[in-house]
Amino acid sequence: QVQLVESGGGLVQAGGSLRLSCLASGGTLSTVAVGWFRQAPGKEREFVAAISWSGGRIDYGDFVKGRFTISRNNAKNAVYLQMNNLNPEDTAVYFCAAARTVIAGRGSGEYDTWGQGTQVTVSS
Repeated sequence: QVQLVESGGGLVQAGGSLRLSCLASGGTLSTVAVGWFRQAPGKEREFVAAISWSGGRIDYGDFVKGRFTISRNNAKNAVYLQMNNLNPEDTAVYFCAAARTVIAGRGSGEYDTWGQGTQVTVSS
């Protein structure tokens, strides 16, 4: 059973950057799509980005607007989310999730393995 661990969250000022990492153990990520989601207090979980197994297909949530970049290194069993120009509305717990297929979309139901999340807090 694959387990996912996120890291890289923290406190940053508005306009700053963070790079989140999602590392897998107990299995491989290289054959499945991986997504990033986020959940702010009192809000529903929101799609952030997804990347196909090969990295050839990438999708972002509408709010990203060119600020975030998802990437993966299958040799390291890792997926990353580079976040630039952060604003307070980006404050949330960020989760990575592995899908059952090589390509996955924006629905959380397409992903069946989730990490515990990493907190991102952006101050104004």
